[in-house]
Amino acid sequence: MPLIDLIDKLQQSLPSGTVLTGEPMARHTTFRVGGPADVMVLADSGADIQKTVALCREENYPFIILGNGSNVLVRDGGIRGCVILMGEGYSCVVPSGEDAVYAHAGARNNRFAETCMELGLAGCEFISGIPGTIGGAVFMNAGAYGSETSDIVKAVRALDREGNFLELTREEMGFSYRHSLAAEREMIILGAEFQLKKGNPAEIAARIADLNGRRRDRQPLEYPSAGSVFKRPLGHFAAKLIDDAGLKGARVGDAQVSEKHAGFIINRGAAAAADVLELIRRIQNIVFGMFGVRLETEVRILGEEARS
Repeated sequence: MPLIDLIDKLQQSLPSGTVLTGEPMARHTTFRVGGPADVMVLADSGADIQKTVALCREENYPFIILGNGSNVLVRDGGIRGCVILMGEGYSCVVPSGEDAVYAHAGARNNRFAETCMELGLAGCEFISGIPGTIGGAVFMNAGAYGSETSDIVKAVRALDREGNFLELTREEMGFSYRHSLAAEREMIILGAEFQLKKGNPAEIAARIADLNGRRRDRQPLEYPSAGSVFKRPLGHFAAKLIDDAGLKGARVGDAQVSEKHAGFIINRGAAAAADVLELIRRIQNIVFGMFGVRLETEVRILGEEARS
């Protein structure tokens, strides 16, 4: 099917101004790199997402879903397909029961933690400084400071690749380190219910401030990045291996291994995705050559190379 026909159907089915074409992905990722998406839909409801998925499937057109774009690297050629971007209208966080809250997938992690603090609910402070949205946190089982999203998930609402609604318990989500059944089967997270515990708002706020202060001290938050680039290899820490290999500060173009935290690759201003990918490749090769450890990327790499 010609792309123009799909665009026309999406524009007829969705609210005005929510269907974009040729949209640079650099505007929608925290790395600030990436070529254009053929089509982008700004989805503000579960119904918008379901309609978009149905139309893409009907026309056999590939699609992916993104939240804050904080754990992805889009290649310079962009994305041949439809990017469904969780809009601001799909970001509610509301009480859902005793010591529980429900959050839409588009809710920013920091706002989620702040809302729970205001409700006097503790247990999710660790998520406040993880860049991204609740959907992404559930999808990849994001974690920090000894806690993971799976620790507080009670139930998840999702769409499968055929557009069917699913209700999954924590156990059914098959969580493990930086992994879930949703990632394995490419589900679309619509929202999740979290089981927390009562706490003192002032103490919760202090805990959030402490964790965020530690992040500011140790991580290069002043530069565009995708957070930790590599998963933690068994028995090791990726950042220490990279540091021990003498790679802090290593550069390819404007992509650089952070001098503050070796687990981060930063964009110093004009990096291309190709620069980041080449730097990743060099890090992997050098670390394996020196220590025999293969570093696996945590960041999701999407799209295609730029055409020469």
